[in-house]
Amino acid sequence: MSAYRDRLLPRRDFLRRQFRFLGVAILLVAVALAIGVAGYMGFAGLGFTDAFLNASMILGGMGPVDPLPNAAAKWFASFYALFSGIILLGTVAVMLAPLLHRILHVFHLDEYDKDR
Repeated sequence: MSAYRDRLLPRRDFLRRQFRFLGVAILLVAVALAIGVAGYMGFAGLGFTDAFLNASMILGGMGPVDPLPNAAAKWFASFYALFSGIILLGTVAVMLAPLLHRILHVFHLDEYDKDR
């Protein structure tokens, strides 16, 4: 655990951390996409390609492409759209966390230097 007085992480280590968090964000999106594909294949009876397209479009905020054949598919699409919105916000937060941490750390270092 670092204190606000600790030195700023070297750029190389920061970039390594940033890429690690980016990997976590990509994993979150991949899992969410897999859930969507499985749901569209199971509830709407779509093939893999159409299920992938619909899940990708909802996860990206665009909306479904194919008409949904039954109530179960419509319920799934509704909940998947809500889930996708939360995943989008979470993914953005994961990707920005190291950068915002670094920025705040720089501000605290400047404040600490003024106090000395």
